[in-house]
Amino acid sequence: MNTVVIKVGGAFMQADELALELLDVIKQLQQKLCVVLVHGGGPMVEELLAALNMTSHKVAGLRVTPAEQMPLIAGALAGTANKQLCGLAIKAGLNPVGLSLADGKMCIGSVLNPELGRVGSVVAGDPQLLKLLVSNEMLPIISSIGADPQGQLLNVNADQAATVIAQLLDAELIMLSDVPGVLDGNKELLSQLDGAQITQLINDGVIRDGMIVKVQAALTAAESLGRSVTIASWKSAAKLLGFLHNQAVGTLISPAPAALKPQSK
Repeated sequence: MNTVVIKVGGAFMQADELALELLDVIKQLQQKLCVVLVHGGGPMVEELLAALNMTSHKVAGLRVTPAEQMPLIAGALAGTANKQLCGLAIKAGLNPVGLSLADGKMCIGSVLNPELGRVGSVVAGDPQLLKLLVSNEMLPIISSIGADPQGQLLNVNADQAATVIAQLLDAELIMLSDVPGVLDGNKELLSQLDGAQITQLINDGVIRDGMIVKVQAALTAAESLGRSVTIASWKSAAKLLGFLHNQAVGTLISPAPAALKPQSK
């Protein structure tokens, strides 16, 4: 059975009704696919740090994570956010298992840049735990908290985390946000883009602001996976059912031809 990794961001975590709709769709997808859910939770982290009068800032899109803040961030992401999602999954009739990137040695972490503190990067490790769970129709829900070989907890970018999980399982990757995909200058959905087209649209000011980050993350993922990555919206979850019939469900971000992975027969 083929596997799909679905990545959701922080805003999704604060929209219970829409989250339930997506989880209901995942339940339907599980009839034909193995599904793994990877999540971030930036807004929850920001709210917690603000409530504790702690400062938080980002460098190149990555949250600087001092060692003293790491227990709080781990608690917000691997604890509160993860378990809230598990609770919603139970309500939707699913069988969730809440995990972090460190569990079962699925990912091996390392400090990305000492100047960023406990911000980490991960590489694929052992797929055994995830394969066992999905083969038994469970839904792994994975937070973007990792660990290095010394057991030091790390704050990992959720897009990178989802990409590595997709590598680990040789899976399709769908990156969900609050937009239906990439729109052209007339606000029409673009069905497919490659690196050259993305660069042109950024230069023309069509792709701008937060969408630049989303598209570049998807392109990086596509290049590393050697297959197209989908950008779609969790606000219209039912459209994801088209994935079962090879229908476009958002914008496909395609890697350069040299990066394409040979299709297994």
